[in-house]
Amino acid sequence: MNDPAPPSSSPPDRRAVDALDAADPLAPFRDRFVVADPGRIYLDGNSLGRLSVDVRDALVAAADDWGARVVEGWPDWIELPARVGDRLAAVALGARPGEVLVADSVTVNLYKLAHAAADRRAGPIVTDAGNFPTDRYVLEGVARQRGRAYVEAPTVEAAVEAAAGGILVLSLVDYRTGTLLDLEAVTRATDALVIWDLCHAAGAVEVDLAAAELAVGCTYKYLNAGPGAPAFLYARRDLQPSLGSPIHGWFGRRDQFGMGPGYDPADGIERFLAGTPSILGIRALDASLGIIEEAGIGEIAARARSLTDLCIRLADAWLAPHGVEVLTPRDPSRRGAHVALRHPDAWPIARALIERAGVVPDFRPPDVLRLGFSPLTTSFADVWDGLDRLRGLLEDGAYHEVDTAARRVT
Repeated sequence: MNDPAPPSSSPPDRRAVDALDAADPLAPFRDRFVVADPGRIYLDGNSLGRLSVDVRDALVAAADDWGARVVEGWPDWIELPARVGDRLAAVALGARPGEVLVADSVTVNLYKLAHAAADRRAGPIVTDAGNFPTDRYVLEGVARQRGRAYVEAPTVEAAVEAAAGGILVLSLVDYRTGTLLDLEAVTRATDALVIWDLCHAAGAVEVDLAAAELAVGCTYKYLNAGPGAPAFLYARRDLQPSLGSPIHGWFGRRDQFGMGPGYDPADGIERFLAGTPSILGIRALDASLGIIEEAGIGEIAARARSLTDLCIRLADAWLAPHGVEVLTPRDPSRRGAHVALRHPDAWPIARALIERAGVVPDFRPPDVLRLGFSPLTTSFADVWDGLDRLRGLLEDGAYHEVDTAARRVT
């Protein structure tokens, strides 16, 4: 259930918002990202983060390294999935060395961990019906392969109850509404083996994986590692010896270059490697983590709460009279870094924002407009101006004039 709208004070004027930016210690980080069109307001950081100068330089350096050393670079590169995994663990995930691996995609990593969990638990495989599609599709397939019951519960609470004795997969931040779950409380509340999806959380909120068993996540949203950047998986250290990957690739084998018969999994987290890792993608992530480490995940999360708070205040004052409903929790401790707005014409409004107002949001069917605030690149002025332009579209009805034909990418 959505939180009731509290009595709110008048939203700040533009001068007050400029003062917030001027006093913000994270504001200078924006200058370290590529902003090709300063007049275009980017509010889709929850889908794809901006390119930083650090990452661009790292990719050029990685290409030069490849060009200079060719195959002789592998003695250094081969350790990157675990080495950068350790850095990611420390900078953004609250995990220990040897518990995070950077490799493959979220889909592949969830497949690995779901099968590994199924080796330990005989019960049903459960998620909530509102979870991200790739999670639901993977779990449905794994359940079929393992001869298990697959349950899509109507709510998170129902999923926790239905997963007793089995496997439970939940997103820490809901991809539609931005609702942030209490990782530790949920994990302690069930005897299911829980796999957390951190895609909309990593790099935007403080995460403490010390309280978790298994997790997956992507690096191209708030971690700003680029489109198609490699994902990560987490397995708590004490569980690793009892977990096996269903993908027996040579990178996950002990004595990889012995080329021997049979599959003997590597010790530790590296047993979840499969094929050749994306070295350029991991180098990009490593460079991006340097910026996050410098800014501090605590400061980043605090700024996300402030940005989303401003958005909700403006939405209450300016957009509610036009039939816009805020779906995101008003309690800052219960939300991630994006705000979901419901309106029956959310799709044409999204197109009009892009085509006529110079604002980039995104849309999720059937009626949700998402505004994603990447804390290192979104200013308070971006939020104020973006909501002001949205208010203008609602007032003049210009969104009724855009082409609403279906597009493959929304």
